[in-house]
Amino acid sequence: MSDRFDVVSESAVRDGTATDAYFLRTEETLEAAGRNPRVVAEVTQDQFPTGEFDLLAGVKDAARLLEGLPVDVDAMREGQLFDGGPVMRIEGDYLDFARYETSLLGFLSHQSGIATAALETRRAAPDSSVLSFGARHVHPAIAPVVERGALIGGLDGFSHVAAGEVLGREASGTMPHALVIAFGDQEAAWTAFDDAVAPEVPRIAIADTYADEKDESIRAAEALGDALDGVRLDTTSSRRGDFCHIVREVRWELDARGYDDVEIFVSGGLGPEELRTLRDVADGFGVGGHVSNADPLDFALDIVERDGEAVSKRGKLSGVKQAFRTPDGGHHVGLADRADPEGEPLLEPLVRDGEIVREFEVDEAAERALADADAVGFREEE
Repeated sequence: MSDRFDVVSESAVRDGTATDAYFLRTEETLEAAGRNPRVVAEVTQDQFPTGEFDLLAGVKDAARLLEGLPVDVDAMREGQLFDGGPVMRIEGDYLDFARYETSLLGFLSHQSGIATAALETRRAAPDSSVLSFGARHVHPAIAPVVERGALIGGLDGFSHVAAGEVLGREASGTMPHALVIAFGDQEAAWTAFDDAVAPEVPRIAIADTYADEKDESIRAAEALGDALDGVRLDTTSSRRGDFCHIVREVRWELDARGYDDVEIFVSGGLGPEELRTLRDVADGFGVGGHVSNADPLDFALDIVERDGEAVSKRGKLSGVKQAFRTPDGGHHVGLADRADPEGEPLLEPLVRDGEIVREFEVDEAAERALADADAVGFREEE
C-alpha cells in the first residue's frame, strides 16, 4: 500500500499530465499528421449575458500554469464580476497549450465558485466580521484555494493554519467544544485558555457546550471579566429554534450585567439568508459550507479562431471577443475589433510570450469585487 496521500503532484500540473486523456491523444494525432494550427481560444461560462453575475478568481494559478509557454493571454482581473462572454483568451499554436486545458479550467472554475459564494455572504452582512470556517469540508490539499477565494470574495479571514502559511496570513480561531469537554468544566476550560494562549489572541469563549447559551455566556463573562472579548454561539441545528431570539436574549443578559463590550459571534451552518437575519444582533460570523462547498462555475475553453479564420463548435460564438462594463453597470459582449466606445474593456494582458505581466494582490482583488458588486447590483437583497 502506498504511504502517500491521493494528491496530484505540482510537477504533474506543471508538465501537463494532470489532464484528461483525450488531450494527450489529440497531441499524438496532430503531431502524427504534422498539424499545429495557430488558434485563439476563449474561456467562457455563458455565451450571452444572463443577468446573473459571478466573481472571477483563480487567475493567479492560471497565469502560473501558462507561464513559460509561447502564448499570449488576456484575462479579466481577479475580483472582476462577469456575466457571459470570455473571461480569458489564449493565443498561440494549439499544441503549445492543449494539454493544460483541464488544469486551467479547474483553477478558474473551483476558486471562482468559492469566491462568488463568499461575496454573496459578504453582501449579506456588509458591516459584520465574517470568517471562513469551511476548510474541514474539503480535501486539505486545497484549503489555500478555499481560503484565498474567501478573501477575494471579501471575507475578513479564515481558520486554516497551513493555508495561512501559503497565503501569508494569520489564521483565526480560538476554542472548540472539544476543549470544554476535555476539561469537563466550562470555567476550567475558559480560564485555562486565558492562562495559556498568547495575549494577542482574542478571548472568545465557546458558550453552548453543556448548558443554555445565555447561562454559559454569563458564566464566561464572570469567569474572565475584562479579559473576555466575546462569546461564540455554535448551537447545533436540532437545538437552535429561533436563533435570532437566542442571540438577542444573550445580548440582553450580558448588557444587563454590565458586559456590553462582550461581542457575540455566531457559527454553524450559516449562509447569506441566516446572516441577513442575524446581522443586526450578532457582531460576527463564521461561515463554513456555503463558501467551501460552493459549486464550481461551469467554465469551458473553446477555439474561436483558427489560422486567422473565425470558427466555433455548435452552440458557441465564433470570433475573438471582448467583454465590457457599461456605464450603467451592465455587461456587454462584442467582437474585439469592434470595441464598444461606451464600455470599459475587461480583458487585459496577463501573459505575453510566456511572461506574466500582471501582479496578483488578494486585497486589491477583494476591493475590486466589492466595488464591482455595488456597480452591478450583485445579489441585491430579495
